[in-house]
Amino acid sequence: MLPKYKRILLKLSGEALLGKNTSDPFDPQIIEQYANDIKAVTDLGVQVAIVIGGGNIYRGMNEADSGIERAHGDYMGMLATVINGMAMQAMLEKVGVYTRLQSAIKMEQVAEPYIRRKAMRHLEKGRVVIFGAGTGNPYFTTDTAGSLRAIEMKADVILKGTRVDGIYTADPEKDPTATKFDTISFHECISRNLKVMDMTAFTLCMENKLPIIVFDMNKPGNLIDVVEGKSVGTLVS
Repeated sequence: MLPKYKRILLKLSGEALLGKNTSDPFDPQIIEQYANDIKAVTDLGVQVAIVIGGGNIYRGMNEADSGIERAHGDYMGMLATVINGMAMQAMLEKVGVYTRLQSAIKMEQVAEPYIRRKAMRHLEKGRVVIFGAGTGNPYFTTDTAGSLRAIEMKADVILKGTRVDGIYTADPEKDPTATKFDTISFHECISRNLKVMDMTAFTLCMENKLPIIVFDMNKPGNLIDVVEGKSVGTLVS
């Protein structure tokens, strides 16, 4: 089957890498499943860029509680995303996928600096590009980094891989009566106050008419189904 999307940006949460044993920042089985799913998509000829959060290693804490000022804490979080990027890179290369890790903060020994034209070239050559260190600026989330990089890379869609299988009227883990949307508009998400992404990231997508699909990345095979245009998750457009 021909893929519906030619170039995607896959946004993964750091917490999803935790798995069931939350004492360890990585669950190797989950990272391997992600790598195999990404490989299946690249085998179809789809160009893949990835942004991963850092919440499994470091979550920005309240300054009053931690004593660490927000900007300083945000830089710590950016470094966590590079560690996750390196873990994802190692697993992708283990399953035979060529990758490049680019960082918005310079660290030449482990990653290329983020250069837009270079990243585009890597994608055109069939390499998976992992973007680390967010936007390189404090006060911006990895959701915003994902939206920004997707627009810069001219991606067809943002695929937000989470632990739930789409967008619901309420949190399905807390409210058993919550119902799922198959499709929803940007404006309806805002009017219903549905937290798909943070507002900065969401507005960037809305202004640039970049669709978002929220889906369950932890179910093997879901990624390839989304890329082929099957009805998986929730489409925001």
